Amino acid sequence: MKIINSEKYTATVTIGLQRRYTENQWNKNDVVYKLQAIQNQFIEFEKIYLSAAISECDIVLSGQVEPSLKFDFINYPKFPLSELVFKVTVLKLANQLMNILEQNRVVVVFHNDITMLENNCLIDPRIKLA
Repeated sequence: MKIINSEKYTATVTIGLQRRYTENQWNKNDVVYKLQAIQNQFIEFEKIYLSAAISECDIVLSGQVEPSLKFDFINYPKFPLSELVFKVTVLKLANQLMNILEQNRVVVVFHNDITMLENNCLIDPRIKLA
């Protein structure tokens, strides 16, 4: 048995499935297909392999309950990356998914910080503001 270790870098990206604030919704298979297309671009042009574990969840805030997908990324030991490359690549991927899936913002939770990407400042009308 061979044991391979890598530095511990992790990231979680949760993306809503509703297009903007409409009832139109992406399905998981379409999102997986889009994710794989982005992954293949990273492999082809940058030789970067970034695998994702995907799970279904809901984003809940006030009156908002949005079906969503959570993408968990690790610094996979078979294809280890530096921390900078890992973070930059996850942010690029999150930005591309945000745009493709017509989301206003996406939050990326890294092992040591949190970053929000935002296309505009609109807020879901179901969220009650004070």
